[in-house]
Amino acid sequence: MLGVLRSQLGLLREVKALVPPERESFAYAPGKWTVRELAGHLGDGERVFGFRAFSFGRADATPLPGFDENEYVARASFRTTPLADLVDELLLQREANLLLFRNLAADRWSAAGSANGHRVTVRALAFIMAGHVRHHLGTLRERYGVPVGP
Repeated sequence: MLGVLRSQLGLLREVKALVPPERESFAYAPGKWTVRELAGHLGDGERVFGFRAFSFGRADATPLPGFDENEYVARASFRTTPLADLVDELLLQREANLLLFRNLAADRWSAAGSANGHRVTVRALAFIMAGHVRHHLGTLRERYGVPVGP
């Protein structure tokens, strides 16, 4: 799993290089996120899922809330933040999460807690992180015309 999370760093760097500045504010349909907003959302997700993994890995039994990604994006300044900055922030978060996972004791991978009303393990959160980025990279390819990855 760590290999997948690590490999996505290169794909995310590609996004930064492949999107010209004039396309950063592109949304493929009315009411859809811009490229910048999608990148900001990825950073929000990485931060939230990483905190959940950190908390549950430390045996914190406090139930964690869900988050409304649309509200988070609406209240962020992603539309005016350069894509390079949003991707750089995401990359730093992913690097920090990789260090957390790499140094996690083997028995902590099965540690679990409640997030958004559902029980989830640290291992599952690592898979969720990878799947979340994979899903949105596919959206960038298919809906935004960004030729990233396979």
